Amino acid sequence: MSEIQTLITEHLAIWTGADNEKKSGRGRASGSAASVYGVKKLRELILELAVRGKLVPQDASDEPASELLKRIQAEKAKLIKEGKIKAQKPLAEIGDDEKPFELPMGWEWVRLGNVSQINPRNDADDYLEVSFVPMTLISTSHTGKHEQETRLWSELKKGFTHFAEGDIGVAKITPCFENSKAAVFSGLINGIGAGTTELHVVRPFGPTFEPRYILIYFKAPQFLYVGESKMTGTAGQKRVPKEFVSENPFPLPPLAEQHRIVAKVDELMTLCDQLENQHSNAIVAHEKLVSYLLNTLTQSQDAAEFNESWQRIAANFDTLFNTESSIDALKQTLLQLAVMGKLVPQDANDEPASELLKRIQVEKARLVQGEGLKTQASLNIDESERYLLLPSSWDYYRLGNLAKFIDYRGRTPEKIDSGVPLITAKNVRFGFISREPYEFVSEAEYHEWMTRGFPRVNDMLFTTEAPLGNVAIIDITEKFALAQRVICLQLHLPEMAQFLKLLMMSKPFQELLYEQATGMTATGIKASKLKELPMVIPPLAEQHRIVAKVDELMAICDQLKTRITTANQLQQKLADVLVTQAIN
Repeated sequence: MSEIQTLITEHLAIWTGADNEKKSGRGRASGSAASVYGVKKLRELILELAVRGKLVPQDASDEPASELLKRIQAEKAKLIKEGKIKAQKPLAEIGDDEKPFELPMGWEWVRLGNVSQINPRNDADDYLEVSFVPMTLISTSHTGKHEQETRLWSELKKGFTHFAEGDIGVAKITPCFENSKAAVFSGLINGIGAGTTELHVVRPFGPTFEPRYILIYFKAPQFLYVGESKMTGTAGQKRVPKEFVSENPFPLPPLAEQHRIVAKVDELMTLCDQLENQHSNAIVAHEKLVSYLLNTLTQSQDAAEFNESWQRIAANFDTLFNTESSIDALKQTLLQLAVMGKLVPQDANDEPASELLKRIQVEKARLVQGEGLKTQASLNIDESERYLLLPSSWDYYRLGNLAKFIDYRGRTPEKIDSGVPLITAKNVRFGFISREPYEFVSEAEYHEWMTRGFPRVNDMLFTTEAPLGNVAIIDITEKFALAQRVICLQLHLPEMAQFLKLLMMSKPFQELLYEQATGMTATGIKASKLKELPMVIPPLAEQHRIVAKVDELMAICDQLKTRITTANQLQQKLADVLVTQAIN
């Protein structure tokens, strides 16, 4: 077994245990499994070892690269003599201070500009069918594969980068360069093609190179790292100059070793694919198991069934909840149990929700009479609208009968650099308000815009579009303007805000919300529909107990997630250390 294979097999737990940070969802679809940071680093290590001469053993019987260089120069002289290329001044010798690492015996440092054409041009009949390969058809795979389209040469001979069968192309723009977009052009129609101008193309002199080895060089971390530092242009428009590709020191192995390196890279990358697939399959299976077991809690029909389900989860808690996505799933389940009346016990001494709703009706009537309240919804709620089976002391009530709706329509206030803060849908997150991005309107615009009412501390904010369904309680003490796509809910009984926030963040409510939403590109809900949504109402005393219990359990979940993040960061550092040790 080779050293690199031993390195892989002896440290499998580190390579597959170090995940990239995963962006979790908010109770709806949470995305695909996280990619594996360790395997990504392992792929980079394989490529770097390849171009340093540490991936396969050297063979003393190989023709050394110095002899290969003689044949390259002979081929170059022949092409010049035949008029196929123009003679150019040789690039400078490579000084010791330019050599980033020591090469094995039989290898040589060269500049690609001395042993190949950089960005060559083709000549062909205008009506010849050829291959067109735009950047979108070039993969990031280590194999350098690409797709192609058919074009006439007359369409491509001007304004495009040219290449021929066996040429190697590398992206020169950001972020394609950093993402390692490069290709060995093969299977070209009539042997030639063209593509985006954002490519540098290398055409070796004669059959003196294994093209895939040059591709490996373009994808190796050292080349990419130095290349990024040499980019020119402004942010978002940066490019790797031709001179870097032409002049950067290139480690040239014997031709026979080039072939062995390419074969070994293919073999080890296949092993990396297997590791990644096994890891991804394990993640999917784990997520399905967590989802199934958590669903047994929410679907329990009685206390005995609930306790049985919980005991099954508790017995395997450390195994089940060891990823960020599983903790997020647990959080969402806790919310769902909270709004179903299954998180804390009911107390027969609590005033039932029906009495609470009577008090809300009295306050609403007062606001209608005294302040001209217009936000109202229908009173009757059909059985078909009751989306959860509730405890006997709970009830349903429509959102429009619980709160005054304050929203703003028409012209958006003009934003300025400072003034009265403007809270937009981008500031209302899932459960809290973020002050970023900071936006402002003038004092005059504030008074002209805020004619429907002023949001107060402890009122609720709800986003009706882009994004839909974010909810938060106002904790901003200074005055602020409220933008479109956000509704302020001024509850008739403000003490209910904390529980209603939990309800509106829960999966059952979010699913109901999206059922009522409309729109394809920007899904949203109209205020007229929002106010008719049935809200789950527990007794007020139980609401307070539920909120306290959820806060307590969410804090524990956050502690678990922090521990997982810390452990994963350690795994990433271990993977980095292994890579560094292997290279040095």
